[in-house]
Amino acid sequence: MKKVLGYLKPYTFAMILGISLTFGQSMLDLYLPDLMSDIINKGIVAQNLDEVYRYGKYMIYATFGFMACAASATLIASKVSAGFAKRLRNAIYSKVNSFSLAEFNQLSTSSLITRTTNDVVQVQQLVLMSMRMMIRAPLMCIGGIIMALSKNKELSLLFVFAIPLLLISILVLAKKILPLFTKLQECTDKINQVIREKLTGVRVIRAFGTQNYESKRYDKANQDIYDVALKAAYRISILMPIVMMIINVSSIIIVWAGAHLIDSGSMQIGDMMAFVEYAIQVLFSILGVAMIFMTIPRAMVSVKRINEVLETESSIKDNQQKVTITKPGQIEFKDATFQYPDGDIPVLTHMNFKIEKGQTVAILGTTGCGKTTLLNLMMRFFDITEGSIKIGGVDIKKIPMKQLRDMIGYVSQKAILFSGTIESNIKYGKQDATYEEMVEAAKISQSLDFIDSLEDKFKASVSQGGTNFSGGQKQRISIARAIIKKPQIYMFDDSFSALDYETDKKLREALKENMKEATVIIVAQRVSTVLNADKILFIDDGKIIAQGTHEELYQSCEEYKNVVLSQITEEEAMKNERE
Repeated sequence: MKKVLGYLKPYTFAMILGISLTFGQSMLDLYLPDLMSDIINKGIVAQNLDEVYRYGKYMIYATFGFMACAASATLIASKVSAGFAKRLRNAIYSKVNSFSLAEFNQLSTSSLITRTTNDVVQVQQLVLMSMRMMIRAPLMCIGGIIMALSKNKELSLLFVFAIPLLLISILVLAKKILPLFTKLQECTDKINQVIREKLTGVRVIRAFGTQNYESKRYDKANQDIYDVALKAAYRISILMPIVMMIINVSSIIIVWAGAHLIDSGSMQIGDMMAFVEYAIQVLFSILGVAMIFMTIPRAMVSVKRINEVLETESSIKDNQQKVTITKPGQIEFKDATFQYPDGDIPVLTHMNFKIEKGQTVAILGTTGCGKTTLLNLMMRFFDITEGSIKIGGVDIKKIPMKQLRDMIGYVSQKAILFSGTIESNIKYGKQDATYEEMVEAAKISQSLDFIDSLEDKFKASVSQGGTNFSGGQKQRISIARAIIKKPQIYMFDDSFSALDYETDKKLREALKENMKEATVIIVAQRVSTVLNADKILFIDDGKIIAQGTHEELYQSCEEYKNVVLSQITEEEAMKNERE
């Protein structure tokens, strides 16, 4: 709790002011029954109208003061809690931004979303209630008991029995509710996960006609959260009847005992009425404490989950000091081995190869052989288990993340577009790019023709995920985004798969013409995409079984030859070899 509440530090003055106003509100609230007592005893009973007016005037002043303090304290508490939540969300977001893909896999995307939203709201509510109720409730309880004692000590013995009874009820219920709140947050994670999978995989679900199956999954997750929430609500709902019963029984006892005291002349009517008010204030302040107790268990669960994020350290350590790149565009793997954190066997084993500046290198292999993982290691999404990777002549572990990724123009296997416009998506690679640079990037990526055919051209809107464009259009915009960056190294992770052969050919020719100084790495399934590469890395089962030009591999590697002949004829393969 200490770490999370540290984000309240900038609001220290506001909190002190809010607490001071709450103190003033409580004092005025305690003063009102005393004034009412004086109106009855010194005014009504004594039949002195001047005293009624005098104390009535004090009551009006006290009421307005109470209202002003209450409104100001509530406004400040709301502002502090909202500001605290904002800072906490920013901290979580910044922390998540520093995670490697290993941490995302560990915590899961749906859980991170819940922690950033629902869990932060729970802690925000605790801060809000603490500034209002946690200060006010003890003041009203202690102040109410003192004022009640000033009215009648004998009747005050009632608190000796009522308060412990109420506290025991609250503690017993809190103990039973805490595990339910933990489970409730887990159920919230689960339903978020199901909804996320449903929305992102809607095409696959409809294609396979599994809507009913997915509906059942959702119904189960929804029923689980309903059952847990209802069980918690049932247990919380028991509290109010207990409190009301204790308050009502206490009031009856006070009136009954007070009537005897008034009859004997040892207590005045106004004092008895004030005592009833103080008793209600004391017992309701205990209820306020109970409400906080009901909030604390769930908030503590949320605090624990938030701390898990804030205390999770990225498995990849970033060097903040910029380094000098001695060999721009060069990439070298030396005996590099990689195994996923939760994996049983290495995905890549003893990778050894070197790519020189300006070379076009193709990575080819069977599905699941580790081609994409190879690019992920170069981007340092993960760190290798053994060996070393050098980019520009420097070990990538020594290169700051920003500097490393500024050197690379990356196009992922799945074309990702962000909501906005075509212009904002292309300029995502270079925020200060000129219009001419944007047109050039679109031209090289073979996307200029279809962009010009749109009514708004580069200003055409892009929906979330780019769902208003075809797969090929999205790929070309993603490629333009990398090209406009003009990096030292280009990485295309099977980024031409949605393009027809003619567009694919034009794009490769344009890349070759305009990127002579840059290193280009292409992961591909199509043999035709990689035939003219300066070097081909042929990977199988996480190992490089052959590397060289198409001609060299076609003659020396039977596995490569089989892959080639499975896609093109021997005549086409030999023709390319002759060329």
